[in-house]
Amino acid sequence: MRGFMFADSANIYIRSGKGGDGHVSFRRELFVAAGGPNGGDGGRGGDIVFVIDEGMNTLSEFRYTRKYCAEDGEEGGKNNCSGRDGADLIIKVPEGTVIKEAESGKVIADMSHENRREVILRGGRGGKGNRHYATPTMQVPKYAQPGQAARELNVTLELKVIADVGLVGFPNVGKSTLLARVTNAKPKIANYHFTTLNPNLGVVDLEGTDGFVIADIPGLIEGASEGVGLGHEFLKHIERTRVIVHLVDAAATEGRDPIADIRTINEELASYNPALLEKPQVIAANKLDVLYGEEETQALERIRAEFEPQGIRVFGISAVSGRGVKELLYFVSDMLKEIDRTPVVFEREYFADPAADLTLPYTVSRDEKEGIYVVEGPRIERMLGYTNIDSEKGFEFFQKFLKENGILDELAALGIQDGDTVRMYGLEFDYYK
Repeated sequence: MRGFMFADSANIYIRSGKGGDGHVSFRRELFVAAGGPNGGDGGRGGDIVFVIDEGMNTLSEFRYTRKYCAEDGEEGGKNNCSGRDGADLIIKVPEGTVIKEAESGKVIADMSHENRREVILRGGRGGKGNRHYATPTMQVPKYAQPGQAARELNVTLELKVIADVGLVGFPNVGKSTLLARVTNAKPKIANYHFTTLNPNLGVVDLEGTDGFVIADIPGLIEGASEGVGLGHEFLKHIERTRVIVHLVDAAATEGRDPIADIRTINEELASYNPALLEKPQVIAANKLDVLYGEEETQALERIRAEFEPQGIRVFGISAVSGRGVKELLYFVSDMLKEIDRTPVVFEREYFADPAADLTLPYTVSRDEKEGIYVVEGPRIERMLGYTNIDSEKGFEFFQKFLKENGILDELAALGIQDGDTVRMYGLEFDYYK
């Protein structure tokens, strides 16, 4: 069964291109014994770039191709000819893909919403040819700069569905039937005990109000409470949703207890991430079309007595006939209006560190005229270029960078005191030890 399961995670290896080496050569002219240096620069290595592809909805292709390498930069040539830059490698992923560093599990990028394109690994810089190293005292430099090394990472891709509402429940409670009735989605409907394999997304259009996106989340199989189930593969998709709708078989047509089912799913949510239980929940008690009179009333009252005191509304519905469905959808729509609609985006936690290139220079000085300290140079500029210091994790990384590169020691050596100002490329900070 697992061989056919929806592919919502994959482990791959990525490597940017190495920078081309600078070239050592000299002009060769008739009647000139030793012409000047004319070695060209190496080309830049290609970047690894992730982009969202609207046509993709699984990570299945990453099961077959596990290694992704950008092109290396070409070596410089003679006659001041620069090497060709390596081609960037574009890796297409479905929207909602979170890229994590494989070993630590830290987030590198969340490919969703505004973030449609992200450079994950930059290619190595090309080396300078020997023409750059000629000086009055060294007119025939026989050395050039090697290209900067490629960067490599093992990453995990995780697809987390983007939907306003997550529809959860055990197999055969009618999730696919409900989704087909209320949205434009066309899920496969069959009596399978190993559950829906793909998270089917559909848009609910409601007259007189905003529509919303609902996802039939890959569910749980029999025996989930004993540890059998799709586990994290089911739970991943819940993280971006704003409202959770539990669909249960109120008629217990297969002998399942609807109350026990809801508790089991909530236990799974809590063990994966306790914050998921803070999301608003609604219960849709399905299959009322097979109950009659008193037994229908008793089935609904039993579920309401258990969950409505906890603030969870219970709606009796029939996904087959459509009874009660409209009331459920309008209630969910009203809930969404009260909930913050800011997209759930996973913040960057891992920084593939191009600023660790210790060949890049920087300077630390004191501007006596303004009475401030100034830190500048390519190494600082590059670090600031890819670090979001407005985020807590980014600012921690920024401070660690200053310490590990000896910049704080250099400021101390210049006599910096608590409260003094440090300027870096237009950004100013107060110094505190």
